[in-house]
Amino acid sequence: MNQPDTQAPKKPDPQAKAGGEAEDTLYAVRQKVYPRAVTGIFATWRWILVWATQLIFYGLCWLPWGDRQAVLLDVVERKFYIFGWVFWPQDVFFLAILLIISAYSLFFFTAVAGRLWCGYACPQTVYTEIFMWIEEKIEGNRNQRMKLDESPLSIRKIGLKAAKFGAWGAFSLWTGFTLVGYFTPIRELVGEALSFSFGPWELFWICFYGGFTYLFAGVMREQVCKYMCPYARFQAVMFDPDTLVITYDPDRGEPRGPRKKGVEPKAVSKGDCVDCGICVQVCPTGIDIRNGMQYECIGCAACIDACDQVMDKMSYPKGLIRYTTENAMKRHWGRKEIVGHVMRPRIMIYAGVLVAICAAFVWGLATRSTLRVDVIKDRSTLSREVEGGLIANVYNLQVMNMTEKSRRFSLSVSGLEGVRITPAQPFEVDAAGLKAVTVEVAVPPESGKPGSNTVYIEVKAMDDETVSVREKTAFLLPR
Repeated sequence: MNQPDTQAPKKPDPQAKAGGEAEDTLYAVRQKVYPRAVTGIFATWRWILVWATQLIFYGLCWLPWGDRQAVLLDVVERKFYIFGWVFWPQDVFFLAILLIISAYSLFFFTAVAGRLWCGYACPQTVYTEIFMWIEEKIEGNRNQRMKLDESPLSIRKIGLKAAKFGAWGAFSLWTGFTLVGYFTPIRELVGEALSFSFGPWELFWICFYGGFTYLFAGVMREQVCKYMCPYARFQAVMFDPDTLVITYDPDRGEPRGPRKKGVEPKAVSKGDCVDCGICVQVCPTGIDIRNGMQYECIGCAACIDACDQVMDKMSYPKGLIRYTTENAMKRHWGRKEIVGHVMRPRIMIYAGVLVAICAAFVWGLATRSTLRVDVIKDRSTLSREVEGGLIANVYNLQVMNMTEKSRRFSLSVSGLEGVRITPAQPFEVDAAGLKAVTVEVAVPPESGKPGSNTVYIEVKAMDDETVSVREKTAFLLPR
């Protein structure tokens, strides 16, 4: 079996020296990769993740929640609506925790099984899969695409290229449109699209995000993973000899070579590898996994699916290319030993920390108060004498109602004998609103010591007494 070409035909290097030695250069001309379509268990999981992530991304902005969409990031009003929650800038703590969870998840999954994120859920991988599917439906399979690119310019070639680029462009613009739909209500955005009355920033971000989707997934593809992604560069420090990675078994596969179907490898003094090159053809980054672990490998496992199919046709055992560990490969461990070493102390620590942070995040959301009060003392007049010989301080209250219904709140004050607050009548705050309330707190001059004293201002929801905030503040008495 002869190995077919895995890349586009190479053209003679015009910079080659007459003596046959290539000129030293730090620049490598890109060899276009033509990935071959593949089916199998890992390809199925990739497409499951593609469908899951894209259904969430393209569908969530259309999901209604009362009189608004379920997820709306209103930057202008500085409010993030996520289902029944309303998050304010003061809730940035939750965003920080979410980023920490994402980081630890990346550490955990990388330490367990390498670049799972890259191979199955990374937006670059997901959109590249979609763009390659569109490309295959329009231009044909791998061999047809290669022949089309090599063929001279013709009406057919122009038509196919125009159809492909047009489909890519339409999909990219829809992607940018959907992204903006999370910041501007999507139904309003549709109306603006029909009348082409986009705001300048809306139009900019639709074109910006759509343009980069087109560029990264349609044009650059493997270049992003190989040269632009920082994760590809530091992943190696997160691996150890017990990390599951996609590996070719040289002890079983070498020496490789072609032979007829059904021929036992030992009969021809060969290993199980028939040197068909299909594992290279299906690789989206164009590497040969048989050369060992390489940073360009994104862990998509397409080579495993391809090799297993070849092994089935040759009636050989599967697993010539498989998920395994460096130690397992050297020591010929079975599945039980591999699992036992994968669950090593490092992994258990990562898992424990991750579970603890997730639990804290959930607990924080569950116990999150729907009322927030900021008490700011009026510094224009530190204290003053009012009717009845009382000493008064003025405070400005910023009351946030973090629910999506209007609420009435009552005010009370404590901390000093005879303390009172005016106005004492309840006030209303709109749904997901902020209200500034100016109050005067007065005490008899003999109820405290000269200087700073502590008082407590309490704001309580009248429809639910469990929703209350008691804020500590300073009360100044003249010396």
